[in-house]
Amino acid sequence: MSKLITSRRGLLKGAAAGGLLAASPLVSRYAQAQSSAPIRIGFQQHSTGIGAAYGRWYGRTTEAAAKAINDAGGINGRPLEIVAEDDGTDPKRGAEVVEKFANQHECDVAFGTLFSHVVFGSAPAAGELKIPYFVVSEGHHVASGALNRYTLQPGITDVKSQVQAMAPYVSQNLGKKVTMIFPDFAFGHDHRDFFTQAIEAQGGEVLEHIAIPPTETSFTKYFPKIPRDTEVLYHVMVGPAVLTFVKELGEFFGPSAPAIFGFIDSLEAVDMSSPGLEFLDGTYFWEGMPRYAQADQTEYDKAFRAAVGVDENGASVSDAKDVSTYAHMFGCWETLYIIKRGMEASGYAGPQDRAKLIEAVEAMSAMDEGFEHPQGPKIFNGKTHQTFGKQYISRVENGRMVRVHSTSIEDTFYPDEVDYTAQSF
Repeated sequence: MSKLITSRRGLLKGAAAGGLLAASPLVSRYAQAQSSAPIRIGFQQHSTGIGAAYGRWYGRTTEAAAKAINDAGGINGRPLEIVAEDDGTDPKRGAEVVEKFANQHECDVAFGTLFSHVVFGSAPAAGELKIPYFVVSEGHHVASGALNRYTLQPGITDVKSQVQAMAPYVSQNLGKKVTMIFPDFAFGHDHRDFFTQAIEAQGGEVLEHIAIPPTETSFTKYFPKIPRDTEVLYHVMVGPAVLTFVKELGEFFGPSAPAIFGFIDSLEAVDMSSPGLEFLDGTYFWEGMPRYAQADQTEYDKAFRAAVGVDENGASVSDAKDVSTYAHMFGCWETLYIIKRGMEASGYAGPQDRAKLIEAVEAMSAMDEGFEHPQGPKIFNGKTHQTFGKQYISRVENGRMVRVHSTSIEDTFYPDEVDYTAQSF
């Protein structure tokens, strides 16, 4: 168990050592306000397992957001305390972690989960324990109605909205006959189901679905399944072997590849200049937030990069080979600010106010682009507990990704499938 900050005394000592309150006048303010117990956020972190690269950067982003919030006065005048637990990117351990947050660490809320199978495994525990569970995933699990009122996804969009917004560009610019390669678990199944529907709505078709176990380490044996008349190869892969996947894809096709459209998940935390990736020039990627600073970079993107320690290429400022999970990790930053906003709107004072907190978040709608929402503006649907926002398509040019298309928020809308506000607490 990694506990970023522990007791009242540990908060001040640990914050100073870890930089969360470094050089901040709040240190003395908190020291004097002994009655102001910290707001405890249980951070369910993929420190190990196939999600470890995401867990590392989700952790750095969460620490940076906590520092920014504490430097600005905390939440309702109380400091923010992050309590991190490794779930091993495992559903069973995920549920155990949520239980520890509620019963052992006395956290106010649980937060941070990415991988969809871990969300599915953990959400029932959150509902039973009545602890708000803010996930930073992308699966359609929340908005589908499969979970419960205590589970929300307000800081990052879901796969259904993403692929719906992407399909028109793919159909109009790359081709209509598609082969899909995706991981064989809930997240990949969302891509399979929703992109198939979306491309068919554009007059296209999926010729073949190729599901790959997420723990696979070699992929060449799957590629002969790709039909010869494929016009677009759609790929989304996750886990520690993503670089191998992309390299082997290039070796298989050589110079005769079809158009390639990938989700950046296939290259998250991977250096684009890695040997063997040259064939990616001219291919396309979905990005939740562009890894490379664009020509029209906003002041908010610039401030976010500085806060989390990421350079203009999307790598750590202290190690150019330590590439971030930039297309996803903004969700941790934005979700913590949404929790802050919800707690302030509800007058949150402790676990007895958890229902009020959820109702306050459910009442949110427009979220303007800014320091708290550097990825872009969003519209939150309180009934489905899901946020909607802009999506980005980038083209690889000389080893960099250059944004070539931005969707509107409206492109991502779909009909409600659940009304969580009608469920009791």
